[in-house]
Parts: sequence; structure tokens; C-alpha cells
Amino acid sequence: MSVKQAVYIENMKIITIFLGVFFLSCIANAQRNVILIIADDLGTDYCGFYEDRADTAALPNLRRLLNRGVRFTNPMSNPVCSPTRAGILTGRYSFRTGIGDAVGGVGSAVIDTSEVTIPRILKLYNPAISTANIGKWHLSMQTPASNLLTPNWMGYDHYSGIFLGTVSSYTSWTKVTNGISSTSTNYATSEIANDAISWIKTQGANPFFLWLAFNAPHTPLHLPPAGLHSFTGLSGTTADINANPKLYFKASLEALDHEIGRLLDSLIVLNKYDSTDIIFIGDNGNGLRSSQITDTNRAKGSIYQYGVKVPFIISGPSVISTNRISNALVNTTDLFASIIELFGCTTWPVYIPASKQVDSKSLLPILKNIDTVVRPWAFTEVFKVVTDSQDGIAMRNLTYKLLNFNYGHQEFYNVAIDPNESNDLLDSILSPTEIINYNYLCNEMSTLTGSSTVCDSSVRVKQTDNTGHNYLVYPNPFTSFVRLPQVVRNDTYELSNFLGQIVYRGPSIEKQDFSSLPSGVYSLRNVTKGNIYTRLIKN
Repeated sequence: MSVKQAVYIENMKIITIFLGVFFLSCIANAQRNVILIIADDLGTDYCGFYEDRADTAALPNLRRLLNRGVRFTNPMSNPVCSPTRAGILTGRYSFRTGIGDAVGGVGSAVIDTSEVTIPRILKLYNPAISTANIGKWHLSMQTPASNLLTPNWMGYDHYSGIFLGTVSSYTSWTKVTNGISSTSTNYATSEIANDAISWIKTQGANPFFLWLAFNAPHTPLHLPPAGLHSFTGLSGTTADINANPKLYFKASLEALDHEIGRLLDSLIVLNKYDSTDIIFIGDNGNGLRSSQITDTNRAKGSIYQYGVKVPFIISGPSVISTNRISNALVNTTDLFASIIELFGCTTWPVYIPASKQVDSKSLLPILKNIDTVVRPWAFTEVFKVVTDSQDGIAMRNLTYKLLNFNYGHQEFYNVAIDPNESNDLLDSILSPTEIINYNYLCNEMSTLTGSSTVCDSSVRVKQTDNTGHNYLVYPNPFTSFVRLPQVVRNDTYELSNFLGQIVYRGPSIEKQDFSSLPSGVYSLRNVTKGNIYTRLIKN
């Protein structure tokens, strides 16, 4: 064999290997699929595979995801559903999208149809990718009727499901399919799963992205059909539901798990399971009736941990070294970049206009087991249509969490050792390490939001009553609202001016807006306990 022939043969081997790799890469890309499954109003304490598990439900199918995935122990969502969904869809925090509360009602913000969304970018990257949104939408108003096409306008090839935030009945509800309304009497959780399975069957060899948002286990509490849960002895009557709300919540959750299992089995039958990455999350913490904590003001709707810590699992062929647990800080907003990059589109920022700041961080370095951290802090916020004392923002690192309420009050916790946020560190003198972390989080929060957050842990003023208890009034000076310790928050108070004239008397003083009061010196007295708290300065 001549040298020329040998070189030719060697070159052909290289070309053959290259073409083989290229062909396999094309096949892999053609088969890449992603399903995002969202449970409605589900925190981690009902999930037996989380460390804060309490009164849990049987969830064998969700556990199937663990064996081929990564479970995140420090996730953070928004406190209510619409902001979480808007953040995932756009990769942008609520103060950017304008959606800080559940969509619905007069004055409610809705998704801006000019937003750059996951399905829009996927279509630009690879028009062959099929996209569908099935289940709960809850990002637009239902009127005018043309709004029912909003999911399609925003990049989805197909939409079917519950357009609004909830249903009055799981067995009689309005279903929207690509802009057309109809009435469904099928059990909603099963119908949504049916639609998902049917749509996947039509995709053939096309890669697909499916946003699958169940209403379960969101209220109304109800008795699911027999065979979908393990509970016996539940009558389903209003009286029984009111007497045993958590049992019905768990029954609804088990029914959801059952239908997720049916979806997983269908992927296996369709030979798509091994080529599909599956993400499972809750959109916010448990609601009031299913809450497993005493203070329901810290449940859904609040920026406390119970309101924003949700189950968060990513499972499938893209995960290297499966059955892992990650303590990385992650936001549900990070699913925007992660989903897009799971399809191979790592250059997605080129599709984002300069006017659309994106906050999402890709979790692929964690999935690929090449890094353990993607962000130094996690952020959440809520601002309701009708403002209340829970409105505010929160930011945490691995150890500490700072809550900044819109009326000026702050709380600071070591969530690594105090996950239930029971010991507010600002009620005592901070250690040097605590001061460093407080200042870091507060300054990062101010920089991110562009707000004028006061980053001074020393502004709180404490007084000691005649029983030796320390009481705190914050802020002082104040401009509108005052804050008090939780143990005396519901006592009756008198606020008097410097002439001794009572300007306010009653309970729940924290909810009173004193913006219109003249500037000056005031005194606050706890009428219930008969103690004068302190002198307050009104700016």
C-alpha cells in the first residue's frame, strides 16, 4: 500500500468518525424533549422526600423522578402562582414583568404579550421543536374573548386547559382549547393528563417542550374519583371536607401523583422516556387550609420560607450522576434559561432585546455535575393588587435570609439553623458575621431592585416593660406604618401626640397608615398591658 493510499484511508476514517458523531448528535437533538410539570399550591412538607416532611402523602411516581434526577433542597418560588409562572416563562423577576400578585380582578396586572418567552426562543432556535401549554394558564384575563388565544400568541403551538386561576368544581369546569371555550365534566386532573398524553402521541419524532400545569392540589378541596388515591371513609360532603381539610388535600395530591405516573408510563410506551427531561415543581407554598404551620400568615402569599419553598426536581437523560441532592440556591425563574439550554440553545441571550433584562441562571452546570453553585443569592417578592402588610421582597444566601416589607419593616434570619424563621436576629445585637451578611443581602437587594432600602440594622428601638420583656417598635422614626413584636401585635394600642391627644386607639395598629399625621413626637401605649412602649418620631 502506498503512502498516498494510507493517508487517504486514514482521512476517510476520520471523516467517517466525524459524520458518525454528527449523525448521532443530530439524532440526539431530534429526540430531545422537556416536560415541565407544575403542581398548584404545593410546599415541601407534604412530600416525604424532603427534610421538612410532616403529614405527607404517598407519592410513588414523583419518587420515580428522584432515581434519575437531582432534588434541590434550597429552591425559592414567588409566594403566589401567577408571578411564579410569569417568572418561568420570561426569566424575569416580578418587578420587571409587573405581575406581583395572582392575576384576576380589577387593576390586576397581566402578562405583556411582547415578553420574550421560552417557546418563542425555542422556535427561533429550531422551528422543528413542538411546543404546548396544557393546564392552568393564569397569566391573562379571560375577557375580551380574544385573550383566550394569549398562550398561542406567546409562542405555543397548542394550548388546552384551565385559563383562569382556579375552578369552582373539578368535575364541572370551563376548558379552553386554542381560544375556544367548552364545558368539561371530566375530572380536571385526569383531563389535563389525558390532553398531555394525546398531544405527545401526535409529535412523532419531533422534539417537544410541554408546559404541564395541573390545578391540583389547589382548592376547592374535594374527593377525587376512586382508584386515584388511597383514602377510605371520606364522604366528600362539605361538612366532612371542612372537618378534615388536610385529608382531602392529600387525596387530591395522591390523585395528581397517580396521573403523573400515567404520563410517565405513556412516555415509556411511546419510547420517549429515555429522551425526555422532566422537571417537577410547586408554584408556591401551601394555602391556608392545607398549611401545616400554626401561623398561616406565613403560608402562601408570604415571603417567609413556608410561602416560597417548593419541591424542585429535574430528572432525565441530561442529568449526570443521578439520584443526587443539591443544596444550591435556585429560583423557579432559573427554569427559563435551563429549559432553553436543555434543547442545546446556549446562545439564547442573542434573542433577548436590550430592554428586557433577564434574571434567569441556567442550572445545567449542576445537572451536568460540573459545578455546585449558579447564583450567590435567591430572591422573591410579592406586591398585591390590594396592598397589605405582607407585601415585600426577600433575599437569601446559603445561611441567612433578609425580609424587607414594603412598609419599612425588616426581619433577618439564619435559615441554615432556623428554617422556620422563629428567631429574628434583628431583635438582638448582631454578631460581626451577621452584620456582614445583613449588609451584603441588603445592599444586593437594593442594587437589584433599584429601591431605597434602608440598610441599617441599628435603626430598631427597643424598650423594656415592667415585666422585663423587650419590645420593639420599628421603624423609628416612622413615616407611615409601625411594626411590633408578634407576641403583642394584636393587643390594643393608643398613639398620642405631644399634647397628650389620642390620635389612634384600637387593635392591629400595624395595619394603620399614619402617613397623614403631622410630623412630630408621639408616644405609643399598649392598652392591653398598660405599658408605654416608647417615644416615636414621625417624619
